[in-house]
Amino acid sequence: MTSRFRRQLVVLARWPAAGRCKRRLAASCGSAAAAAGVQRRLTAHTLQTAHTAALAEQAGLVLAADGLGPRALRRWSRQLLTAKAELQLRAQGGGSLGCRMQRQLRLGFAAGLEQVVLIGTDLPSLEALDLQAAFRALEQRPLVLGPAGDGGYWLLGLNRQGFAHAGTQLMSAMAWGTDQVLAQTLARARALELDCTLLREQNDLDTRADLEPWLLLQAHR
Repeated sequence: MTSRFRRQLVVLARWPAAGRCKRRLAASCGSAAAAAGVQRRLTAHTLQTAHTAALAEQAGLVLAADGLGPRALRRWSRQLLTAKAELQLRAQGGGSLGCRMQRQLRLGFAAGLEQVVLIGTDLPSLEALDLQAAFRALEQRPLVLGPAGDGGYWLLGLNRQGFAHAGTQLMSAMAWGTDQVLAQTLARARALELDCTLLREQNDLDTRADLEPWLLLQAHR
């Protein structure tokens, strides 16, 4: 299937049901149900921010979800997006995080895209300008990463040239879930002679305390 866009923004989201959120978040919220509520609000924030950036950059927007079937995915997407938007829905599929990211990149470039950017949904401070900066970086360099304070990354983007050169090697056999992911990815990029742009560092959400400033800001809007 050929895309009418040359760019694509993929939001990798987990169905925010009780028992499916991060363990540390659930522990800090006091219950799995409370953690699911927090995760639901944060996912909505991410998708609305992604929608704004996609419109500004003339990019396609994809919600790649984990943990629910096609009908439930359609219902969930309607709840998340309050504005009318063109949104492509798909399942992430199985495998490790690396396998699921590789799958999204392959689908995008097989559709004729020039740039594909992947993000998660654990970023209270995410702004549309962050995502726009990623697309613009890919005009100059083949790889862009958003460093996370825990040693991972919150965004990965490749252009067609970068994907053709590196394939899926950037995400294969990585120490996912550790503080070595960013360092390993940068080392692999250097080995592949893949120039990389780094965006501003952000912190992934791990506990409710990480989210409190954002919740207070949302309450006063």
